[in-house]
Amino acid sequence: MTGTNSSEVKEFYTSLTDRFSAWVTSRPDIRAAIVVGSRARVDHPADEWADLDIVMVTTDPEYYVSNSDWIKNFGRPLLTFIEPTSMGDERERRVLYEKMLDVDFAIFPLERVRSLLGSATESKGASPNQAILVQVSNMLGRGVRILVDKDGIMSKISGLASAVKNPPPSIPTQDEFLGVVNSFLYHVVYTAKHLRRGELWWTVTCLDCYLQHLLLRMIEWHALVSHDLKHDTWFRGRFLEEWAHPRTIEGLQEAFAHYDKVDVKRALLAATDLFRFLATETAAELNFSFPTEVDKNVTEWIRTCLSGL
Repeated sequence: MTGTNSSEVKEFYTSLTDRFSAWVTSRPDIRAAIVVGSRARVDHPADEWADLDIVMVTTDPEYYVSNSDWIKNFGRPLLTFIEPTSMGDERERRVLYEKMLDVDFAIFPLERVRSLLGSATESKGASPNQAILVQVSNMLGRGVRILVDKDGIMSKISGLASAVKNPPPSIPTQDEFLGVVNSFLYHVVYTAKHLRRGELWWTVTCLDCYLQHLLLRMIEWHALVSHDLKHDTWFRGRFLEEWAHPRTIEGLQEAFAHYDKVDVKRALLAATDLFRFLATETAAELNFSFPTEVDKNVTEWIRTCLSGL
């Protein structure tokens, strides 16, 4: 890391974690605290660029959301702000400490964690709620290090996460597959129309954000059907360069655009070609139908529509 070597980074995070653990022990409202993410992970563990992710379980979440003085107990902060966590309703305080070392403190109400645990194990003897288990597993299943667990609740939660550490890969149904294909083709036309209108910002964000979101979904499905359906595609494109098909990696080099009309045209066609390759191979492996004529008509229309650029 520029200005900081890897041993200094490791020492900073180790020291911060020790100070945080001691501080939490003296705070009666904080019932549990754990480390998640790369600094608790064995597979793809933290390197010098990784941040520190801490989950706090407290009876007074609003204090840590509305007040930032407490983060000074662990280092010299340069900035801090609040944003939603990946779990939805909960929030996290993101902190950038000196030397550009970042820590995310996810703040979970105790009642929310108890409810999560109850929802995952309820139903009077029925199987645990799989949606809840997968949600927990996404956060904890790849590694968790318990710092403080005053009520034993995080041990139970992490045990549930371990039970579904490798949940079955999500293979689409025919309808789900066609839903992604049709949405992609629809928004390819949508993007081309806005490009011809001259709305470059709108066009670039649709191509480089929304269409790439749909493309990632197809990349994941293609990677699964190209292997034994146990292929680890991680989440939100993490480590994609390791698990995606080589042609995918090659195609992605052309599938993003600069803020330029001609380059958007080039990238839009390249993204469409890559999506077609992935979708047709995935459809063949799953014995799904693929709207070949629609794809052909859309592609020809786009080439004609954008021929003057």
